[in-house]
Amino acid sequence: MSNTQHCGRIAIVGRPNVGKSTLLNGLVGHKISITAPKPQTTRHAILGIHTVGANQFIYVDTPGLHREQTSALNRTLNRTARASLNEVDVVLFLIEAMNWRDEDQQVLDLLRHLTIPVLLLVNKIDRIPDKDELLPFLAEVSQKHAFAAVVPLSARRHKDHQRLEEILADQLPQAPHIFSEDEITDRSMRFLAAERVREKLTRALEKELPYALTVEIESYTEEPERDVISALIWVEREGQKKIVIGEGGSMLRRVGQAAREELVELLGKRVHLQLWVKVRKGWSDDERALLSLGFGDS
Repeated sequence: MSNTQHCGRIAIVGRPNVGKSTLLNGLVGHKISITAPKPQTTRHAILGIHTVGANQFIYVDTPGLHREQTSALNRTLNRTARASLNEVDVVLFLIEAMNWRDEDQQVLDLLRHLTIPVLLLVNKIDRIPDKDELLPFLAEVSQKHAFAAVVPLSARRHKDHQRLEEILADQLPQAPHIFSEDEITDRSMRFLAAERVREKLTRALEKELPYALTVEIESYTEEPERDVISALIWVEREGQKKIVIGEGGSMLRRVGQAAREELVELLGKRVHLQLWVKVRKGWSDDERALLSLGFGDS
């Protein structure tokens, strides 16, 4: 048996809300990237690492590519997603079964110049009762580009994760592993804590408000028995601050409890989580503010 190691970086790209973060978490076997049924949930390029024997898969989850670039935040997210295509070995282009959109075509147009393998992943096939209906769609989309493979799957199914990695293993270059076998991400606990809080806010708040806020960890102290975390929730207007806090602090308590429970599970010890809400007018359309808040750090 050969002991030759294979290691490669694999970008996961696609339009917003198509299942990229769900796929990353499934492939890695841990919740690395937050998920929510709203576009623009992923705002950073996030590495998820999965080592299986001689193969190390380094997945790069990316923000969904947006057609409209009306704000500095949207422009930054698009730059982050495009930058993820540099210095990767393989691209996974994720679309939704039976639902090719103009935004999918926009992503494909960005991929056409690449000389590395591009795999087309057709997600959410578990939602199609009659699989015969899927065949004409697969035939149609497979003609849109010289894909290295077309893989129908459900981003939630473990057997599909295994099958995809069997296909990907043939695309990995021969190279030593970059990360140790037990590493699952390159992101810090500060980052993961901030993202857990933002996920709970995104799921709890309605309409446009999740896009007008971000979360910054003010302090993170590791103690033997517990971690003490103080997080700032930045919004753009006073009215938004009142909504995030909720009547008598109800919304903030709800979000804090949900985030704390996940962090306890992640860390395996008690967590003391403090949440504060502050107004920073126009942060999402201010390039300097975005940089100070950690955007565009991929």
